[in-house]
Amino acid sequence: MSSFLYRLGRAAYRRRGLTLGAWLVVLIVVGGAAGAFSKAFDDAFTLPGTQSQQALDSMRLTFPQMSGASGQLIFVAPSGQSARSAGLRAEVERTVKDIRAVPQVDTVVSPYDPLISGAVSADDSAAMVSVQFDTQMQNVTESTKSRLEHLAADLQQRVPGSTAQVGGEIYTQTGVQLSIVEVIGVAVALVVLLLTLGSFRAAGMPLATALLGVAISMGLIVFSTAVAKVNSTTPMLALMLGLAVGIDYSLFIVSRHRDQLASGMDPEESAAQSVATAGSAVVFAGLTVMIALAGLSVAGIPFLGTMGVAAAVAVAIAVMIALTLLPALLGFAGGRLPPRSRTPKTRSLARRGSAGLPLSEPRTPARTRFALAWVQAVTRWPVATVVLVIVALGALAIPAGSLRLALPNNGTQAAGTPARVTYDLVTDHFGEGYNGPLIVTADIIQSTDPLGLMKSLAAEIRKLPGVVQVPLATPNRSADTGIIQVIPAAGPSSSETQDLVNRIRAMAPEFNDRYGVDIAVTGATAMQIDVSTRLALALVPFAVLVVGLSLILLTMVFRSIAVPLKATVGYLLSVGAAFGTVALVFEKGWLNGLLNVDQTGPVISFLPIILMGVLFGLAMDYEVFLVSRMRENYVHSGHFAPHERARHAVESGFTSSAKVVVAAAVIMFSVFAAFVPEGEATIKSIALGLAVGVFVDAFVVRMTLVPAVLALLGPKAWYLPRWLDRILPTFDVEGESLQHQLALADWPRPADDHAVYAEGVGVEGRKGGLFSKVDVGLRPGELLVVEDASATAKTALLLALVGRLKIDSGQVKVAGLVLPEQAGLVRRRTAYIDGRDEAAFERRLAAARRAGARVIVIDDADEVRSDTARAALAELVSPASGDAAPADAVAPLDGAPAVLLGVVHRSAVADLVPDSAWQLVLAPPPDPSLGDVPAGRSGASLAAGPGHH
Repeated sequence: MSSFLYRLGRAAYRRRGLTLGAWLVVLIVVGGAAGAFSKAFDDAFTLPGTQSQQALDSMRLTFPQMSGASGQLIFVAPSGQSARSAGLRAEVERTVKDIRAVPQVDTVVSPYDPLISGAVSADDSAAMVSVQFDTQMQNVTESTKSRLEHLAADLQQRVPGSTAQVGGEIYTQTGVQLSIVEVIGVAVALVVLLLTLGSFRAAGMPLATALLGVAISMGLIVFSTAVAKVNSTTPMLALMLGLAVGIDYSLFIVSRHRDQLASGMDPEESAAQSVATAGSAVVFAGLTVMIALAGLSVAGIPFLGTMGVAAAVAVAIAVMIALTLLPALLGFAGGRLPPRSRTPKTRSLARRGSAGLPLSEPRTPARTRFALAWVQAVTRWPVATVVLVIVALGALAIPAGSLRLALPNNGTQAAGTPARVTYDLVTDHFGEGYNGPLIVTADIIQSTDPLGLMKSLAAEIRKLPGVVQVPLATPNRSADTGIIQVIPAAGPSSSETQDLVNRIRAMAPEFNDRYGVDIAVTGATAMQIDVSTRLALALVPFAVLVVGLSLILLTMVFRSIAVPLKATVGYLLSVGAAFGTVALVFEKGWLNGLLNVDQTGPVISFLPIILMGVLFGLAMDYEVFLVSRMRENYVHSGHFAPHERARHAVESGFTSSAKVVVAAAVIMFSVFAAFVPEGEATIKSIALGLAVGVFVDAFVVRMTLVPAVLALLGPKAWYLPRWLDRILPTFDVEGESLQHQLALADWPRPADDHAVYAEGVGVEGRKGGLFSKVDVGLRPGELLVVEDASATAKTALLLALVGRLKIDSGQVKVAGLVLPEQAGLVRRRTAYIDGRDEAAFERRLAAARRAGARVIVIDDADEVRSDTARAALAELVSPASGDAAPADAVAPLDGAPAVLLGVVHRSAVADLVPDSAWQLVLAPPPDPSLGDVPAGRSGASLAAGPGHH
């Protein structure tokens, strides 16, 4: 991956104008599409497959007048007067009549309707008008709401000293709202960037790229409302994450670039290497965040899955911009990014950096003294550090056990909003349960007395504990379905209301036996309870997915068993601390005034799953950026003794990356924390959890616990069984492969013309080495015969030399490309043909020559037997084969291709192979009659031509 990113970074640097223009075009197109096709956000919670959703869908057919959105008008009589008095009743009835004429209103129920009970408070101080709309909540227009508010104000004006307020379900919808506090978060990020990078030009790049990515992401989300249902919370989550990771990802690359500039590296080479090394870590970190966010669909809740996908897209855009637009901006800056002051050590490395060679030795300038002192302090007594961190974070996680979950309702809205004022008035005069009525539907099609049956069902439900009132029980006009409105004693988000829903549902078998009806509980409150239950059940499988994923991905990245286990434990500690802090603030009321939390109670029910997913990705960010430098230094410090090597890797890796990780964590913390004081109630608890989680994970877990654990484990921290190392794919986050590729750029000599050059090549099989210490040198137009009586080693060598099999030792370049890093390019420039497949032999050989293959391998050439096939093979290996290629052939860059023939016995191709061909014998012939081997041309080493070795 690092090789691909190296080429990508260099291309973006060189074509900076085109790259910048392309991203600006994307922004314009996305913005235009969003403005032309977007629709309103949809805040309706749907939960396919649940009883409440099925009953609600059925109601839209059988009780259409009850399936739309609902609202309330609460009238509070002047002090000392009764809402039932004739004068006040007349004023309320007048308002009820006016409401019936408002567009989108389907039915209005007067509090004085004889068929309705409980619409006037027990002390006669207040009356409640119920309004049913003919459309869903998200479709109720602002003009309709404004008209209702005007009628309420008019009623209040006609009755001096009274209060009239409109609220209810139609006011639970909230759009995307930004405040000055979020801007302050961006300003804090800019300050941190300035302090970290030391110049406005360098600091502006991460901020500019992050803002561009966020703008594109927001445009895509708004545009997606034209084709999908998108919750209004979705863009806020994408905004938080897109801004945070966009700044951080660019910061990591810019910081690496400036380090290399300070070492004297050419700006273009530095940009390419920064994208290849730090960019590899960015790709992996972004991938983990995206996978975790996409994993939110595990809950099976549509709006949550949409939210996760949208946020994942925002992260993906941030990654793509960091890998393409950022190196383009670095190209515009050229050498004008002021590097840090050089130390004697960096001056000694300048020559290597300017030549494009890897700079693996860490610098320890004076400003890293604090980082060095910190890591030495936490690793001096690693056992004490580990115990202290685990105990402290474990204690902080204890309050999480009392965390209550629920979906948002009007009681969580900001104080002073119409929804919140109405909610509080209803609670004060009627009881909190009136804010969350339940709807029980009954299938009464077989009943001969629908009215009597509904009355009996209502009487049974009225007896249940937790029921305050059953104000309505009626069949529909066709007498096939009945509804019962149930007012619980507790609020919509309370555990008591959830228990009541479960009790009513548990009565279904009894009602079926006694009355022959099927019942279901639905309504907004029941839907919220079902959503919370589904989310709670999804937590365990989601946690298993996230933790299992972290173990697998980190094992692939760090080639270690201990590092992934340690990272996963640290992640769980961070999540626990975040949950505990949220519980302290939103359940216990700690710091409520400072954080502008005006009401304690349950937090939004999808907070745990979002927090677990997002923090997983962010925790892996810091793990990768910190530990990858430690492993990079461990890999390149083999001259130390094992334990000293491990200690040196921890200290040098920490000091090399501590400052940028601190800056990234402070930025991300600031962005998340900015959404807490003035954020929506829905997003406030999520933002607080993310801010605390980032702070704890970066400063307590990654920068304290991680170095202590690695110091405690020593060399064992980097152990991975060989069998596991072979089967796991390699991410090369540290850029080790790129460094190998750059180191061999002029190997074996500058402007070398070998088609194949290998030294000390070896490949190990499952039961031991297939071959080892093989040297090969072959120029264009030359022929090599590889003989192996056992056949196995011969095939393995040929596959390895053309990038089809990974080598385990040695150095190989094919057509100027380094293996195994550029194996994909090698495969495209070479051809491997199996001589045993005689039916396709001639066709594949002709195709290879037309494609201009630089190297052609014919394995099992002694199995080519037909006259035409052998003639084609003879034409290939003859000295003049370069002139006998097909007329439409693409000539190899350096003339005729180099050819390798794999045989079990050379005698089988003796009539085809010219005397000038080189031969490599991997296993000596068992019988002298199999053919003579020219002197000096057998064994594991081959000279590629006269005068060359």
